[in-house]
Amino acid sequence: MARVRYGARTEAEIAAARTAAAKLPYIWSTGLVAQWETDPDALAAVLPAPLKPTGRPLVRVNISRVDLPGHPLGAGSFAVAASHAGVDGWYPLVMPMTHERALICGREVFGEPKKLGEVTVERDGLVVHASLARHGIAFVEVRGAVSGQLPLPGPGRKTDFYFKFLPAVDGSGFDVDPVLVHCLRNEKVRRLERVTGEVVLRESMHDPVTDFPVLRLVDITIGEKTGDQRGKVVERVSAEDLLPYIHQRYDDPRQILDAPPEGRA
Repeated sequence: MARVRYGARTEAEIAAARTAAAKLPYIWSTGLVAQWETDPDALAAVLPAPLKPTGRPLVRVNISRVDLPGHPLGAGSFAVAASHAGVDGWYPLVMPMTHERALICGREVFGEPKKLGEVTVERDGLVVHASLARHGIAFVEVRGAVSGQLPLPGPGRKTDFYFKFLPAVDGSGFDVDPVLVHCLRNEKVRRLERVTGEVVLRESMHDPVTDFPVLRLVDITIGEKTGDQRGKVVERVSAEDLLPYIHQRYDDPRQILDAPPEGRA
């Protein structure tokens, strides 16, 4: 009988896949990063416990083109500064991806708030432009001109905070207690330039980023970087505390709050 491809993999095949995943080559990306100070009350309002605001109400947008062999990936992140247990990092609110593979892996393994979207990074000489779009709306746009080289930073580490959870089958709460994940990223930069420009935020009911206005633009840069990431569960969190925030993950939160139709339990 021909092999049934949905059938179980052998132990040797599982081990080979795990070994291959552990030896991924460095993959470089080109991206624009913009940071600004925003309304501190708005920032604090989106942080589920036990996350807390840092001493500075920062927003960070990263819009990148990842040089995957044969099939480049557009990857974005809109995140606010947050702190947990003495660690300062970033709490992403939405992470548009152009490939389903990147979306599923990040969301199911780490709990990342990834959604399919359009991610654009363009450069024409000194002129640069990048955007994040979903449902026909470019809700974030970064544009400007390269205005000089910046010194290359040494290898650095960045921490992102994610909540990993499973909505309950019956539409009430979660199947198991949610967990808080620290995602540690080790990054190397091989090119970095300053950009003089602006950040444009557009109203979208699905991605309401205009709640975080640009009160003071800190910087815009364009660069090339690579890195790796490792996640770890640091604690279980209160389902009651997290439940009011899970709409951040979905375009229509009713999808996960609906009970089964009557008579079809």
